[in-house]
Amino acid sequence: MDWKGKSCLVTGATGFLGGALVEALLARGAEVIALVRDVVPQSRFQSTGLATRAKVVRGNLEDYDILERAINEYAVDTVFHLAAQAIVGVANRNPISTFEANIKGTWVLLEACRRNPTVERVVVASSDKAYGDHDTLPYHEDFALQGRHPYDVSKSCADLIALSYAHTYKTPVSITRCGNLFGPGDLNVNRIVPGTCLSAIDGNRPVIRSDGSPVRDYVYVDDIASAYLLLAEHMGDADVVGRAFNFGTGEPVSVLDLTRRTLAAAGRADLEPIVQNNASGEIQAQYLSSALAREKLGWAPAASLDERLGETFAWYREHRDFF
Repeated sequence: MDWKGKSCLVTGATGFLGGALVEALLARGAEVIALVRDVVPQSRFQSTGLATRAKVVRGNLEDYDILERAINEYAVDTVFHLAAQAIVGVANRNPISTFEANIKGTWVLLEACRRNPTVERVVVASSDKAYGDHDTLPYHEDFALQGRHPYDVSKSCADLIALSYAHTYKTPVSITRCGNLFGPGDLNVNRIVPGTCLSAIDGNRPVIRSDGSPVRDYVYVDDIASAYLLLAEHMGDADVVGRAFNFGTGEPVSVLDLTRRTLAAAGRADLEPIVQNNASGEIQAQYLSSALAREKLGWAPAASLDERLGETFAWYREHRDFF
């Protein structure tokens, strides 16, 4: 599929993944319409000049009229729905705002897409968190969606709503379920990789809130931006619309191991992490099988975790003034 001239709506354009995806779309000649709630000067979208190259629509995801107007007036044919409240701690403290953004925001967007005939494909961002806790790992796409904690539940619900629109109304929807993203441009210093990179730059011991044993699937943000494009490009294929795809490395890594590998990439393996062991409301082990994405889409991460950690640390060192 040639992206040149395609009219693409990206919700969550100022977010971590949003900036990477907008950059990839613009590089391929697409016309980007970016839904923006807050202006974040340090975001990839703002700090690298992407905002000056996209059409910016200001408003909230939950506002149907704004979404309907944007899709209709810009004759949007492709929608990437990334906008969400994505921080687990925020969801645990105040679930209402998370449910509003992640659940209501999803059905409002899908309803606007359903009613606009220009829309040819919609890619909805779910998460590995939508699966909830399972005894068997890795997660496969046919596993039940059984989130229990607020953020996990919000992604389970959004995922099921997207499937409902695909199967009931034949809205051309596909879903991504990704592992934990890391890479340049992540401004949330409470996440492991950004926090560890900044600690290494400042010569401080990084802090781990858990006991260090939780296992996750960590995947580079630009590899996921590529996954979104590949999925959209294959939505004319059989058995792609109306289903979900996992995107991860298939390499489960503990929090403590990731912290130490990030320190090694930074050249500060001498800094011993401080393990607080006071985290709660999180699942012990989560990681994904990406076999379906490899088979149907030909997707795989482009480089190893340690290579990507080195690239990521270089970005934080260069942009220390952002924090």
